[in-house]
Order: sequence, then structure tokens, then C-alpha cells
Amino acid sequence: MPRSLVPALLAAGLVVMWSSGFVGAELGTRQAPATTLLAWRFLVVAGVLAAWCLYRGARMSGRDLALHAALGVLAQGGYLYGVVAAAQTGVAAGTSALVASLQPLVATALAVPLLGERVRFRQVAGLVVGLGGVGLVVGSELLRPGSAPWWGYALPFGAMLSLVAATLLERRARPGGSVVAALAVQCAVSAVLFTGLAAATGTLAPPATAGFWAAVAWVVVLSTLGGYGLYWANLARFGVARVSALLYLTPPTTLVWTWVMFRESMGVGALAGTAVCAVAVALVLLPSGSRAGPRVLRRARARTGTGAGARPGSEAGTGAQAGAQAGAGARARAGRG
Repeated sequence: MPRSLVPALLAAGLVVMWSSGFVGAELGTRQAPATTLLAWRFLVVAGVLAAWCLYRGARMSGRDLALHAALGVLAQGGYLYGVVAAAQTGVAAGTSALVASLQPLVATALAVPLLGERVRFRQVAGLVVGLGGVGLVVGSELLRPGSAPWWGYALPFGAMLSLVAATLLERRARPGGSVVAALAVQCAVSAVLFTGLAAATGTLAPPATAGFWAAVAWVVVLSTLGGYGLYWANLARFGVARVSALLYLTPPTTLVWTWVMFRESMGVGALAGTAVCAVAVALVLLPSGSRAGPRVLRRARARTGTGAGARPGSEAGTGAQAGAQAGAGARARAGRG
């Protein structure tokens, strides 16, 4: 496989798998309460990952263990409860994805003062344009007859804040460990959290229906292993701003999922918001032609020894750092749906 295709495949995989979480939440809450779905989701996936880690003899330092446990509480406990509980109140999967996709603005805004990440003006413009796209779709949903109660929309908003906290914690602390080992720790913490919550509310017993277990399989394979694994892998490679921008594509992707699976129609507002989100992602992710020449010149000088190469903080320097992280053993850390 050409190395140039790897970033595109990672990005596309993240969008598809992350979107599957919102669909899985709707599938599962049609069969059982949110706490039941979440408890069995994590009991299954934590058991699978723990068995794999024991087989491979995976080890982790005490510091990394504590950090991944905290990430599990924030990125899975807080985030997923908000998303799944919103689906239980009647918030459409596409709308929940849109509310949660406000994460890019919050994460990128906080990454500048807290993490020292450099964000170009065009990236900021793209994130703001994306907010406009989100507003179009959410506004059209709120005006739809028979929509969920207003407080239901606060649940994905709280979920988004929890994921922002997890993202910034991961980028600042940079815990070690492989993606699988980190996911195992996070899912084990989530299994304890949601099993206790389900037991306390009398919702731990699963329904004896094939639909419920199909929903559990969906969220385990696609949303947890695929979605969270690719989220942390992309975050380690590309940084907060670019990964956050990719999340703007999850709402329109979720709308396509729900149209195909549930025949939920996409109105004019949803279609317009989808188009605006696509423009926003293009602004953030597409390379700038005006800076291509200097990048090529710096790389040529670095190869011939006539220059110092990419200066720290430049796009070339950032790419080299990301490549070094990936080559050093995929220090992607594990951490919608």
C-alpha cells in the first residue's frame, strides 16, 4: 500500500467508525435502556481485550495505567453515556452527532493556550464555518414536530465536553502503551462504571432478543474497537485541530447511516448543513498552495545539507514529529456511540 494513502485511510476510517456509534446508540436503545446497552457493551469488549493482552503479555507502567483509567472515565464513561442517553430520550442519531461535533471548536480553542499547538487562520475559519453547518442541522431538527424534549439536547452537549477533556488530557500527558492495551484499560474502567450503574438502577439484566445482541456486537466491533482505536491513532499522528475537523464529517455520515437503516429523511436544513461542513473540513485539511513551495525548498535543503531543514513548529516539523511517534511503536492511545 502506498504510504501516501495511509493518512487518507486513517481519516476515512475514523469518520465511518465514529459515526457508527450514534447509529449503534439508536439501535441499542430501541431494545433496552441506555445503562443496559453500555454495561454489556463494555463487559464484552473488556473481556476480549483483557484476554488478548494476557495472551500477548502486555505491560504498562503505573502512571500510564492511571492516565488511561482517567481517559476511560472521560472519553467513554462521560461521552458515551451522554450520547446513548440522548438517543433514549428521542434525540435523532444525526442530531446527536451534530451537537457532539461542536467538540472541534472547544478542543482547538483550548489546545492553543493549554498545549501550545499552532493553528493557522484558515483552520480557525474552517472550524467557525463548521459551527455554522452544525447550527443549520440542529436548528432544523429543533423545529421538527415531535422532536425530543429540549433537555435531551443537553446530554450530547455534556458528552462533547467530556470528550474534549479526554482529548486535552491525552495530548498533554501523552500516556504510553499500545492502542490495544490502552483500550483494554479504558474499557475495563467503563465496564466497572456502567455495570455498577446498571445494577444500581435494576437494568443490568439483558433482554433475550437477537436485536439487542446485534446492537452490542455493532458497538463493540465498529464503535469501540474501530472508532476509539482510530480516534487515538489519528490524534497521535495529526494533532487536535485536524482530528477535530474530521469529526465535522461524522454528522452528515451519520445522517446517511440513519437514512439507509431507519429511513430517517434528511431535510433541506440537514443537506445545507452537510455541504457547509464539507467546506469547513476542506478549509482545515487541504494543503495550502502558497506554502507548498517553501516546504519543498526546506526539504531539499535538508537533504543536501545546505539548510537547517524544517524549523520547529512548522508543518514539516510537525509531520516529522508525528512520523517519529508512529514509527516509535504507535504511541497512539486508546480512548462516539
